[in-house]
Amino acid sequence: MAELLSIRCLTDNYAWLVHDRGCTLLVDAPEAAPILAELDRRGWGLDVILLTHHHDDHIQAVAEVVAATGAQVWGNGADAARLPPLDRALEPGADTELCGQPLQVIDVPGHTVGHVAYYLPQAGLAFTADSLMAMGCGRLFEGTPAQMWESLSRLAALPDDTLICSGHDYTRGNGGFALAVDPGNQALQDRLDATLSGQRPAAPATLAEEKATNPFLRAQALARPGEDALASFTRLRAEKDAFRG
Repeated sequence: MAELLSIRCLTDNYAWLVHDRGCTLLVDAPEAAPILAELDRRGWGLDVILLTHHHDDHIQAVAEVVAATGAQVWGNGADAARLPPLDRALEPGADTELCGQPLQVIDVPGHTVGHVAYYLPQAGLAFTADSLMAMGCGRLFEGTPAQMWESLSRLAALPDDTLICSGHDYTRGNGGFALAVDPGNQALQDRLDATLSGQRPAAPATLAEEKATNPFLRAQALARPGEDALASFTRLRAEKDAFRG
């Protein structure tokens, strides 16, 4: 059975380790010291680093981690010019294998145009970084609302018991906005209370829980008269950009 570990990096980043049958993978490399310390503490090597997108806070420690571990680096071949050197260029939408189990590379543009997510169906894990996030979604730096909505819809089609492993802990910002636009949502209030009190981490959460508490996955339910789901999502994303709560 795969073992999943979250590693807090920098101010609010998550890196993720998965260890299964003697093979270890890392999703994103924000900061070398905590990642290498966890590997050393557990006596694990590192086989592969999966990169979700090119932003520095997700890739800046790749060279140091590779130098220490000899891990290979895999990422979106279509965005290779903006990523550290890749040992394997992956094709969004393709299936491959890693650590003896299937790996799906999911195209999720929006936050950046080259963003991908990774889904391990046997382990029930999805690494969504800055696309689908805990109680939120990534800011649209490069993509369009339509692209991000399609990306979220693609992720929402995964099994409900999938664990969503996102890239940041933005509990106060995301949770505060979610409550502002969905104030009667008791499941959201309970999740936010438990996270802020330290009873649970921001991530991972099941996809079912994100569907119940994430306003961007609830765009249809939160739509105003005359809005379809995309129009509602577009409005909510713009409101989140301006939110200062």
